[in-house]
Amino acid sequence: MKLLLVWILNALALLAVTYLMPSIHVSGFVAALIAAAVIGLVNMLIRPILVLLTLPVTIVTLGLFILVINGLLFLLVGHVLQGFEVHGLWAGIVGAFLYSVISWLLSAIVLRD
Repeated sequence: MKLLLVWILNALALLAVTYLMPSIHVSGFVAALIAAAVIGLVNMLIRPILVLLTLPVTIVTLGLFILVINGLLFLLVGHVLQGFEVHGLWAGIVGAFLYSVISWLLSAIVLRD
């Protein structure tokens, strides 16, 4: 039940990001649900491999390269899915940052334990 609620909160966070950034577009709530699920899968499967491969660059940039990795993965999901569009790398970086902050805030508000 909690996983379903987190999934819905992530979809709402994605819709909030599209409201705040005109360079990111989601066609509807169902597309936001699918995009949130794919973003979660990409972050679970691909992101750790990229973080490990780019560890020297991440150390040199004091961890700021993680933002670029997150933006690239956000952009990748935007290119793969039909109802989710991300226009450019900077939109991906800012969108991924906003998505994580809004998702964290919604989870902190709704899922207080």
